Amino acid sequence: MSAEQLPKDFLWGGAVAAHQVEGGWDQGGKGVSICDVLSGGAHGVDRVITDGVQPGVSYPNHQAVEFYSHYKQDIALFAEMGFKCFRTSIAWTRIFPNGDELEPNEVGLQFYDDLFDELLKYNIEPVITLSHFEMPHHLVKQYGGWLNRKVVDFFVRYSEVVMKRYQSKVKYWMTFNEINNQRNWQYPLFGYCCSGVIFTDHDKPEQAMYQTLHHQFVASAKVVKLGHEINPNFKIGCMLALVPIYPWSCHPDDVMFAQEAMRQRHLFGDVQLRGYYPSYILKEWARKGYQIDMQPEDERTLREGCTDYLGFSYYMSSAVQLAAKGQKKEDAITGFDGGVKNPHVKASEWGWQIDPVGLRYTLNSFYERYQKPMFIVENGFGAVDKVETDGSISDDYRIEYLKAHIDQMKKAVVEDGVELMGYTPWGCIDCVSFTTGQYNKRYGFIHVDKHDDGTGTFKRSKKKSFDWYKKVIASNGTEL
Repeated sequence: MSAEQLPKDFLWGGAVAAHQVEGGWDQGGKGVSICDVLSGGAHGVDRVITDGVQPGVSYPNHQAVEFYSHYKQDIALFAEMGFKCFRTSIAWTRIFPNGDELEPNEVGLQFYDDLFDELLKYNIEPVITLSHFEMPHHLVKQYGGWLNRKVVDFFVRYSEVVMKRYQSKVKYWMTFNEINNQRNWQYPLFGYCCSGVIFTDHDKPEQAMYQTLHHQFVASAKVVKLGHEINPNFKIGCMLALVPIYPWSCHPDDVMFAQEAMRQRHLFGDVQLRGYYPSYILKEWARKGYQIDMQPEDERTLREGCTDYLGFSYYMSSAVQLAAKGQKKEDAITGFDGGVKNPHVKASEWGWQIDPVGLRYTLNSFYERYQKPMFIVENGFGAVDKVETDGSISDDYRIEYLKAHIDQMKKAVVEDGVELMGYTPWGCIDCVSFTTGQYNKRYGFIHVDKHDDGTGTFKRSKKKSFDWYKKVIASNGTEL
């Protein structure tokens, strides 16, 4: 590698999730997933979790952007951009519609065979998430989601089936997408989509969250060990949502507050990458009187199932101030709505604080902590795009955002020595927004003609950023 360049085998690509692009929610024997019962929403309007699929409710994930029937066209566009990899997920309910069956659904397995074959035809490496907010709804209703330890075995069975089936086609895997989102247990959407549990329904919601997490940590470790037995060449990662928390000032109380908040990010990496619970969380449980049920063999399971790399999303940074007016300490530590406005950075229309330097800071701090390869598997800018009368879309704001982040990413690798596997911007093709259920909050290089009011033809077209990113990949990041 040149002193000024990224590695020649750097994995440039794009990222989506099955439930946000595929559609075909009831085709090919697919069962109902947890995202199939999420209504549409908007900025400031929460998505509603319904009790099963209800008549008269709009469920944008049911159609999404019809990748299920358009994937060949879309992959050809990815190849035109020069993608080296493509991150998506396997919809658990296409393989096991209810989640607790003994035998998988062959039609679902064949769909992903065809999808991966199409990617490999263009020399695009699949990067696959096993669980990306797509848990079978049946496992929620019948078993209570991941709070029930029985779900560990169901997940391991599903993972074993797909890892064996695709062992010659998929090298890069991740177990759970943004597993740390459910740390925001006060907000039902996060816990429900990560684990099928609404923690606020429980007498001790935070304890229920930690118990649920333990089951997922054990499941992840079991799958990592099993995957390496199936194919020693597999690279299996964990995936975290990383939002660096800065102290708002140099006041020692703010600095300590920020450290406490960051521990709630570190916990998820510490367990999955190091293989044990850190002392700070054990002390917290003792202070709060939490009893987390663990089996005698769990300690060894966690130790033997450490992930190979850290995949992560990065969109923004946050800041905390202990004395901030009206700020609750517990909200700031969970990191959703608790941060204070950072006067040194701008924010998107949705209030996400744009901080490219924060990406370099994150890469350095987590690489120094774990000394394992990292993989930026989500980064992007959601905006309302304007289609001109000639059909063009000049998304210079997206180019500006990505250019600034790639520049800081390069500095982390070239100047700081971070071992980085690749970069897959989120929503490389327009998709349904997870948090708001909107179509109009767009991330893609490829526009999809589908709108929040239900209209649209699903026609694909290139935005200005399409050709820009094509140039970035062709130059291995030297031309921004």
